[in-house]
Amino acid sequence: MTGIEELLSSRIRDVADYPEPGVMFKDITPLLADPAAFGALTDALADIAVRTGATKVVGLEARGFILGAPVAVRAGLGFIPVRKAGKLPGATLAQSYDLEYGSAEIEVHAEDLSAGDRVLVVDDVLATGGTAEASLQLIRRAGAEVAGVAVLMELGFLSGRARLEAALAGAPLEALLTI
Repeated sequence: MTGIEELLSSRIRDVADYPEPGVMFKDITPLLADPAAFGALTDALADIAVRTGATKVVGLEARGFILGAPVAVRAGLGFIPVRKAGKLPGATLAQSYDLEYGSAEIEVHAEDLSAGDRVLVVDDVLATGGTAEASLQLIRRAGAEVAGVAVLMELGFLSGRARLEAALAGAPLEALLTI
């Protein structure tokens, strides 16, 4: 484990049986409360943004907002929030996706992305990959190019990477930690 991996993982707290019995929730609030760890995380994700040639950062609601906004600022890029349906005023593009039980929908302001944009998607966790996959579809429907996906941690046992493979179309998926 590298120094940054040790720092980040040491600041993630396991919460048993949350939000339901049998689930081990990975709580990043201790990491966010530690300025050295949060700064290191921001720097690492901003390095990915620069390395992928991104021109904009998309953050997925809600923790992707917390991570994506400072990454965009650090990398000198614009930040675009991808929200749950009905949360953005004005004209939006929407993308539905399937959940384990049912479906959901995310939206982005139609004018925030355009041809020529290279977009890095930032989020805290890659789990099953459904939201990330929908965000990649949304980015392409807006006419932009996918620069990649960057996450703090990947829950490898949920196979999100495999689900995203086709949607990434060769763009990188980088996880700072794999659990």
